[in-house]
Amino acid sequence: MKPVTELKVKIFADSADKKQMLALYDNPLIQGFTTNPTLMRKAGITDYESFARDVLDLIRDRPISFEVFADEFAEMERQAYRIASWGDNVYVKIPVTNTRREPATDLIAKLTAAGVKLNVTALLTLDQVRDVAAALAGGAPACVSVFAGRIADTGRDPVPLMADAVEMLAPHPNLELIWASPRELLNVFHADAIGCHIITVTSDILCKLSLVGKALDEYSLDTVRMFFDDAQRSGFVL
Repeated sequence: MKPVTELKVKIFADSADKKQMLALYDNPLIQGFTTNPTLMRKAGITDYESFARDVLDLIRDRPISFEVFADEFAEMERQAYRIASWGDNVYVKIPVTNTRREPATDLIAKLTAAGVKLNVTALLTLDQVRDVAAALAGGAPACVSVFAGRIADTGRDPVPLMADAVEMLAPHPNLELIWASPRELLNVFHADAIGCHIITVTSDILCKLSLVGKALDEYSLDTVRMFFDDAQRSGFVL
């Protein structure tokens, strides 16, 4: 198995917990950050801009994505320019459609032509990848975020689709593919094997990085000890 330090795929932390983000910022394996409104809500954030600016005061040299939260494209555009103004390392997340299934490609093309760095999010199909890549072609640096984990949730193998997405983006040097919402640490190696540029990883998966390459017989013994210790702490008797 390839050591984590030899992976070509870039690992981005997916978080809206400031303390957690700063701790991960000290880890050289973490090369960027992504957030979204759902993570922010779970973290109890109520002032979007204050949180973002606070984080950006401390993390200036790695890309960070912040998402618009409007459903009308005119308001998405206004929010996008405001978010982009917060820092040179900011990528603005634009959903691939609004809640009415209306594609955001016209807005995406307009923003990237204006020099706004984008992270187009919530893609799950190759048709979406093709259309978004066309809208972003020749523009500012951008990411195309395909939710491979959600594809897997439907019983489909995301690896072939993600490999095809890598090929679709290959002609566009300004674009990077994100493997989003991984479900297990193994997905990091899947992403690396197909040449995916970035994988976004939550803290519950990141904490397993220390297990990479661990001897399986030792991991088996750790598991036996865990069951035994928990039984003892619970005071079980038969």
